[in-house]
Amino acid sequence: MDAPRTLRNCQLLVDGQWLNGDAEIPVLNKYTQAACASYQMPTQAQVNAAVATARAAFQGQTLTPYDRGLILDRSAAILQRRTEDLIQALIEEVGFTRSDAQGEISRCIQTFRLSAEEARNLTGEMVPIAGAPAQAGRLGFTLRVPLGVVCAITPFNAPLNTVAHKVAPGLAAGNAVVLKPSAHTPTAAVIMAEALVEAGLPSGLMSVLHGGAEVAQWLLDNQDIQFYAFTGSTEVGRQIQQRAGLRRTQMELGSIAFTILAEDADLDRALPKVINAAYRKAGQVCTSVQLLLVHRSIQRQVEERLAATVGSLRFGDPAHKDTIVGPVISEGAAERIDAWIQEAVSRGARQLAGGRRQGAVVPPTLLADLSPDMRLSCQEVFGPVMSIEPFDTLDGAIARVNATPFGLATGLFTNRIDQALDAARRLQVGGVHINETSSSRVDVMPYGGSKASGFGREGPHYAIREMSEERMVTVVA
Repeated sequence: MDAPRTLRNCQLLVDGQWLNGDAEIPVLNKYTQAACASYQMPTQAQVNAAVATARAAFQGQTLTPYDRGLILDRSAAILQRRTEDLIQALIEEVGFTRSDAQGEISRCIQTFRLSAEEARNLTGEMVPIAGAPAQAGRLGFTLRVPLGVVCAITPFNAPLNTVAHKVAPGLAAGNAVVLKPSAHTPTAAVIMAEALVEAGLPSGLMSVLHGGAEVAQWLLDNQDIQFYAFTGSTEVGRQIQQRAGLRRTQMELGSIAFTILAEDADLDRALPKVINAAYRKAGQVCTSVQLLLVHRSIQRQVEERLAATVGSLRFGDPAHKDTIVGPVISEGAAERIDAWIQEAVSRGARQLAGGRRQGAVVPPTLLADLSPDMRLSCQEVFGPVMSIEPFDTLDGAIARVNATPFGLATGLFTNRIDQALDAARRLQVGGVHINETSSSRVDVMPYGGSKASGFGREGPHYAIREMSEERMVTVVA
């Protein structure tokens, strides 16, 4: 008989030391609902100590841009070495399939490497000040300087790569970072912090504080934090923005993501991408295809092909090698998603694929004939549910996307370059992906939304500029 497995205790990282907090809180396996780890809940004094040591470490640091790049590159190599530890944590704590976990890890490593390169290349620019009247002999240039203490508040649905997109650029810019990961999924963030410590990051430049809303409030109350990077709901983002006041923020918030299939779309190319974008990570991605806008002339063909494929997707235990769709983050979330589906069906929507929830697992679901006032039409479902909606003209499809309060990303499949570029100019979203889905993201690109989907941009090159500022320098010869 195998010995019982020791559950990981995710401690707090404060001033280079791993500490216990005021209480130990269990973390559940999202499929079995059994405890798979625990995290330490900090006291308010520990939160304030973490920020104070971060500020002191920032003020006293001597790392050069080369040093920062080297530490981030070393960290990437350590994370690569710890792939199996991370896969296990992501399967248990998030409900990822092995494929989703591997994708999350490889992207995190790429984000660290991109940030390392940006750290080495970070610079200001020359300002042609001598071109102004009476400025002969005077030079002008800018420096890029860090802000100080950056606070990263991160979500459960990408507990490694979304964390990397805040932590790695924050450090690359020369800041100290205080991280509050999701209480649902703490282990991946702890492994990332362990990698940074092992790679030689000086004490205090990285802190980890677990917990929920109360800990976030303590962090927002601390005036020694200069910048907040947040990914989460629009409602919480609005509260953080109000509390931050004049301090800077970057907000990646909610969305209802659309992908458009024009009448000339190559369905053999488009539909596999649409299915992956709708159901990977159990649909818990801000850019997951929630509404598929399909030209009426191809609607029947799209419905038939998607219904057959979605209905055959294996769902259930994420540890099984053939599973495509695992559980959502909690049974409560699954209950909400199931209720939205049943509401739509009871009011006339056609269910082309899917079934009733099983614990925290929602079968991959495909619907059609939604009405505009159904919640699946006008609120973010954040689950493995996609609905097909017909349109007659591209103008109508664009108007449908723009009518929502959100604007994160939209995909458009078409072979007409004029139609594609027109849509790119008119869609009120942060990213338009031609012949890709709304969920198409490469970590080097600028990523962020408009309207109620937030502001500021992730992507190491762009995030580092969010987390630093220009300082003007002039010299009279």
